[in-house]
Amino acid sequence: MPTATLQNGEDIDFSDIEAKYQVKYDEGFDNIVVVDGVPVIDKSKAEKLFAKVAKEFSRKGVSIKPDDIFMPWDEAVGKSKGYLFIEFRNVDDANLAIASLHTYPFDAKHTFKLNRFTDIEKYANMDETYNEPELEEFIPKEHLRAWLADPQSRDQYITYRGEDVQIHWHGKPSQCEVAHKPEWKDFLYVAWSPLGTYVATLHRQGVRLWGGPSWKPQQRFAHPLVKLIDFSPCEQYLVTWSNEPIVVPEGALQGPQYFSPDDEGNNVAVWDIKSGDLLRTFSANPADGPPSKKQMQWPALKWSPDDKFVARITPGEMISVYELPSMYLQGKKSLKIEGVLDFEWCPQGDKDKEETEKAAQLGGKGNKKPRENILAYWTPEVTNQPARVTLLAFPSRTILRQKNLFNVTECKLYWQNQGDFLCVKVDRHTKTKKSIFCNLEIFRMREKDYPVEVIELKDTVTDFSWEPKGDRFAIVSSSDPNLGNPGPGITIKTDVSFYQLDHGKNDFRLLRTLPSRTSNAIRWSPRGRHAVLATVGSSSKSELEFWDLDFNNEDRKEGQGSKEEWGSGIQMLGSADHYGVTDVEWDPSGRYLATSASAWTHTLENGYAIWDFRGQEQVKHIQDRFKQFIWRPRPPSLLTKEQQKKIRRNLREYSRMFEEEDAAEESNVSAELIAHRKRLVDEWNAWRALRKKELAVERGKGGEKDGKEEEEKEEIEVWVDEVIEQIEEEMAE
Repeated sequence: MPTATLQNGEDIDFSDIEAKYQVKYDEGFDNIVVVDGVPVIDKSKAEKLFAKVAKEFSRKGVSIKPDDIFMPWDEAVGKSKGYLFIEFRNVDDANLAIASLHTYPFDAKHTFKLNRFTDIEKYANMDETYNEPELEEFIPKEHLRAWLADPQSRDQYITYRGEDVQIHWHGKPSQCEVAHKPEWKDFLYVAWSPLGTYVATLHRQGVRLWGGPSWKPQQRFAHPLVKLIDFSPCEQYLVTWSNEPIVVPEGALQGPQYFSPDDEGNNVAVWDIKSGDLLRTFSANPADGPPSKKQMQWPALKWSPDDKFVARITPGEMISVYELPSMYLQGKKSLKIEGVLDFEWCPQGDKDKEETEKAAQLGGKGNKKPRENILAYWTPEVTNQPARVTLLAFPSRTILRQKNLFNVTECKLYWQNQGDFLCVKVDRHTKTKKSIFCNLEIFRMREKDYPVEVIELKDTVTDFSWEPKGDRFAIVSSSDPNLGNPGPGITIKTDVSFYQLDHGKNDFRLLRTLPSRTSNAIRWSPRGRHAVLATVGSSSKSELEFWDLDFNNEDRKEGQGSKEEWGSGIQMLGSADHYGVTDVEWDPSGRYLATSASAWTHTLENGYAIWDFRGQEQVKHIQDRFKQFIWRPRPPSLLTKEQQKKIRRNLREYSRMFEEEDAAEESNVSAELIAHRKRLVDEWNAWRALRKKELAVERGKGGEKDGKEEEEKEEIEVWVDEVIEQIEEEMAE
């Protein structure tokens, strides 16, 4: 039996196995990052600081441990030096950390500044010899508002039908044409930004912004399954919402433009439009509370008119106001308001914008400071406290005015677009709570101590609307018993009333009431004066009434004249009908009105129509699967007030120029028409001459035969009796 021999272990060669399973270590320092802007602390707080830093990095998708952090110390004073080193697992994690946390606010006083460790040596040993850089070829970018330079000063609108979107020019009939037909696919709907710079499309992956003459993509925001969006007034920020909570799958892209694990479970996101960066996310439900079954209020975040603040409400508890672009809680605390149910920011008027611009030019050294932003909010009756409407200056948080209200069921806040007036529509109940009536509490924001005027109404107000840049408003009211629960085919009878501020008596007076209407919506022209009363969303009525409140300009002298003359300038210019109308919108010029019937609401005679301010139909298209019609907004004019006044003074000269253009266009059309008719007549004469010639040749060839046939002709006379008139008379027997 052979004996087994054991070799000494030292004689066995393991080199092949070692080479196969050898662990390669990073010999460089590319995975080490220097973090500056760290709080200066003593050694007793080091462990707590390391844990918080590790948590902040992990929230941004870069996982580190406190053991990966090294902090240098100043042994002389026993404190840190304000920076630290972090060693990451690999270079990719280090790069992600720099992209995600560079300029990241650690707290109110400290902001992280991240650099690669290797960059320190690189920049320290950099050759300081100046080398002139090569000039790159300048490639001009498209102007995002180039459409405003249209020679014919036309407006644009967008239509969405089926899966197709078209952007149209609108002007005189000869100037209407399709401006662009984009090939956007698989989106939910389209929306213009407030100043018309961008058009947004909502896709499954997120939001896409388009703009410029070529309609190229300008920005994108990765919010999956987004359903609603809201732009800030100055187009600097965007809010997106999805009913599906945010989920960050493992291995998902990380960075300032993407969600991090810290955002999981939220529904609302705030984005910076220019950079595309995500600023913050929120939950659509109250903190520490179950999902609400009530209809969600949109917009969920409300913007101040200057884009400096954005606020959200926790119903019944508080209003939280955040500063932009940091999205920090302003003053580090919310406005604790017991029972608060709704709030609105005061719009910024033309006067306020001028004052703000002057203050900016003077560097805040002027005598008159611009008006602060103002919040208006209301709280219901709680135990022994009455309901209350409050005006609050912000950011000083000074209470400007409070008004107590009693027996309140509901309040609605309506600001005039220049911030001159605030109307609080108060639905009140009687002591028995069996019937409802309405009061209008009107705050005058430009007068000392913000006086309040009360207008008492017996009926329920279903719609309220201020005249833009004016001192008039219109309401739709009804006492119809079917108002609370309208059934199919039931038409609610309404009254429409117009009110105006009487400067002589310094109160609001009724101008005129239009009784027994079916109108349920009021749409003022953007320039005031004209209003449309519409019956929207009804299956049986679809009337449009076009009204001019200054038909006779001399009648509007703000309180002058007798009682009979007050309101005599209100005149109906025309009426129309658009079956199944669901949306009514004026164009930015206030000269045209668009009505549309969307397939999202019903499928009967979908399409759109455009009317002039007198109610004359300009365009009408019945299109199946039609969904949206939206006018493109215009930004404020760049002309100064003096330039605008000069144009108004010289309006006749401009009118003469436009009339000449119209006449030239008509003459061109007439010349083309005459030339076309002449060409048709010439073609007819040429064809007739040719046929005559051919006929003459044929007759020449068969002349003898034709002569014989003429001799054999027989004339036959036919008598035709025609009854001209027939009268029957009865003869007496």
